Amino acid sequence: MAQLNFGGVIENVVTREEYPLEKAREVLKDETIAVIGYGVQGPGQSLNLRDNGFNVIVGQRQGKTFEKAISDGWVPGKTLFSIEEAAQKATIVMCLLSDAAVMSVWPTLKQYLTPGKALYFSHGFAITWNDRTGCVPQKDIDVIMVAPKGSGTSLRTMFLEGRGLNSSYAIYQDATGRAYDRTIALGIGIGSGYLFETTFQREATSDLTGERGSLMGAIQGLLLAQYEVLRENGHSPSEAFNETVEELTQSLMPLFAKNGMDWMYANCSTTAQRGALDWYPRFHDAIKPICQWLYMSVKLGNEAQISIDANSKPDYRAGLEKELKALRESEMWQTAVTVRKLRPENN
Repeated sequence: MAQLNFGGVIENVVTREEYPLEKAREVLKDETIAVIGYGVQGPGQSLNLRDNGFNVIVGQRQGKTFEKAISDGWVPGKTLFSIEEAAQKATIVMCLLSDAAVMSVWPTLKQYLTPGKALYFSHGFAITWNDRTGCVPQKDIDVIMVAPKGSGTSLRTMFLEGRGLNSSYAIYQDATGRAYDRTIALGIGIGSGYLFETTFQREATSDLTGERGSLMGAIQGLLLAQYEVLRENGHSPSEAFNETVEELTQSLMPLFAKNGMDWMYANCSTTAQRGALDWYPRFHDAIKPICQWLYMSVKLGNEAQISIDANSKPDYRAGLEKELKALRESEMWQTAVTVRKLRPENN
């Protein structure tokens, strides 16, 4: 394990150089890995494991997702099974179901978690708030986590490109003495770039905070607010969108993703530099109290309960589609459709 300096803080990191794929294969050579769920993370993790030479099977209920697994090359009765049969066959059960689905499947899944097996998650939600989810694992199994820092689609795409998506890892319970090696080997097997250490609780709280904050919730709120102000002051939809979204995603984000915010500031106009340096503290001071409020809501379990309640409703899908439809059909994101068509690479 390497110790690296992250902004003055030393953290433990596992790289593919020190823990190569060959070592991961050796660690898991006698294991049967069952990926339970073929939704968001399931396809990417299972396909990467399969391509990397691990003994992996998939457990999925009948339906469209089961058919998708077949189209990806999983064979019913050989590498594709019901959730129950896959869990029974496995020595490592990778639970990649949605948080709501984990709760509904847990009573069934738990009976197949016999002594010495490993229960794997890619999100700390079910375990961190198990007083609400009911997911309390037996003491005689390993409970581990590898959480890719991106979607399953990104994990698969970057794997096929010869790159890796960074992941966090955690060990909640080590019953066998092999939990660490199982965890890291799986992290390498699914195609992680490097792995950094966390806990189930830290991963769950940071993940929910990020999703509601800068990664998704806050960014939409910020973009919409600026777009609306420009539109209310007579700017056209195309101008408001380009100055709010298009320049950010197509020009500036690649620059600070590659070289950092200071480099991006140094390579824009002096007018932009001055404005950015003057205004970011004001946004910081306005937004930090909201971030603190958000974090406490996550930490106290309020956000988890909201998710559990909403996602457990029988009409959840219909309600979700209604909200997404409103977002999709808003002027700003309909403007985006036209702007994307006008990009040179699409002509």
